[in-house]
Amino acid sequence: MTIEVPRRRALAQGWVLALRLIRPSVRNGEVITAILAPTVFTLGFYVPLNRVMTFIGFGLSSYAQFLMPMIVMQAVSFCATAAAVRAANDARDGLDARFATMPMPSVTPLLARTAATAYRIALSLVTALLCGHIIGFRFYGSWWHTAGFLGFAMLVGVMLSVLGDLLGTLSKSPEATSQALVLPQLILGMVSTGFAPANQFPHWIQGFARDQPVSQFVFALRALAGDRSGRAGAVSWGVVGPGLAWTMVGLVIFGAAAVLVALRRQR
Repeated sequence: MTIEVPRRRALAQGWVLALRLIRPSVRNGEVITAILAPTVFTLGFYVPLNRVMTFIGFGLSSYAQFLMPMIVMQAVSFCATAAAVRAANDARDGLDARFATMPMPSVTPLLARTAATAYRIALSLVTALLCGHIIGFRFYGSWWHTAGFLGFAMLVGVMLSVLGDLLGTLSKSPEATSQALVLPQLILGMVSTGFAPANQFPHWIQGFARDQPVSQFVFALRALAGDRSGRAGAVSWGVVGPGLAWTMVGLVIFGAAAVLVALRRQR
């Protein structure tokens, strides 16, 4: 049975639930982790790979320009893993069941968790860009290309956070959820064009490395960031479209599944 709640009251409830997760984030270390993660990713990827990839070749004016989209992807995916753990904790501790008995829309807790995760994604994205600036990354496109870069990175992060929230809610186990997310991130991250061009992979796996979702996200971000050599790719539907399509399809599928799980819990 669904309880009707005035829209203004529902928004206020969502805001309160989001603040429940945002306010303690400094005290419990979530903000520090969101800032520290992209810093560690930058040091861990750029320092050991820069000289090697400079020797091999990567197609852009600097390896920092080539690598930066992958650092952004790692940062937002890390926030998505944190979202999955948070959702699993809420499901395990019975908070979801308690919220289902309260006079609020069934999707309010989901939206509140997503808003809190978007806050952490924004922090990680800003930190990643600062780290990228230090190692030499720059935006070479117009202002709307830069806005598109930021917006697309946030959109991918929200899509991944909705997936993480769904998995965490279903599993009710923070440990199992985090372990289930590590392997796909490791495979898709390492076998992608985020660290090296597709032609550096063995021939039999080049197609997968080039066409899988993470690589398409990276292609879109590289085009939006631009490069002083002009070899980052044009900002066109052919370059940005596949990554945007993967993101929107993921949002629709994972979002619909998360809403269905919330509605089923309230019946």
